[in-house]
Amino acid sequence: MIFGLIETFNDNLLLLVLVVFGIASAAGGIPPMLERNRRRSIENALPSLLESLSDSVGAGRGIQEAMMEQSRTLPGLLGKLLKETLEESHSSSFDAALAAFSAKTRSSQVQRVMVLIETAIEQDSPLQGILSDLAMDYERLNDLMNKREEELLGKGILIVLFISIGLPILIAFIVGLFAPASKGFQIDSFNTTFSLFFGAASAIAIGVSGRMLGRFKDALWWMPGWIALSMSLYLGAVIMIGG
Repeated sequence: MIFGLIETFNDNLLLLVLVVFGIASAAGGIPPMLERNRRRSIENALPSLLESLSDSVGAGRGIQEAMMEQSRTLPGLLGKLLKETLEESHSSSFDAALAAFSAKTRSSQVQRVMVLIETAIEQDSPLQGILSDLAMDYERLNDLMNKREEELLGKGILIVLFISIGLPILIAFIVGLFAPASKGFQIDSFNTTFSLFFGAASAIAIGVSGRMLGRFKDALWWMPGWIALSMSLYLGAVIMIGG
């Protein structure tokens, strides 16, 4: 059986290429995933920062003093970036510090908030109320985004697991049980066709899941690996079950 598996994979040049390419392309899929997690951690911490700034401004502190205070107490990456930026900005203006901070976060939410704070300062608007409203607005927005992402991620994972793993193994079990090679059935061309079918189905599943999550381009990095996995599972399971 082991020799049959090795022979099958050695004879399938496309599968070998997909395995190598899948491993290599996975390295390209990791940075976007890490960047997305980084950005979301910053955005989830933003409402807490805004609420604390609102309280500090309401207690009579200036916005710059309030931000300095929060940079020392705010946990996580957002607090670290705020502290670094304010420490580096002693020789520059406060507006420049806000711009540098928003650029470092690489978050559209933070960038919009910093622009609104700058505008409020320029127009001498009541900062406490503005900061409090922004905190509530972004808390609701992030709650909705997180809930939607969890729901779509669960559906996307289910689609990929069923199409790329569950279905190939199920069909391989049926083929291996009712048309085993150990009984003399000549189904090599049939297995090759089916493995290609499952590879194509896996590619479609990854594309659909990526589209659902709004990450189609990121999903393309993982597509070769999932195609190779789906094809390997079918061919391997057929040999293991049918001999």
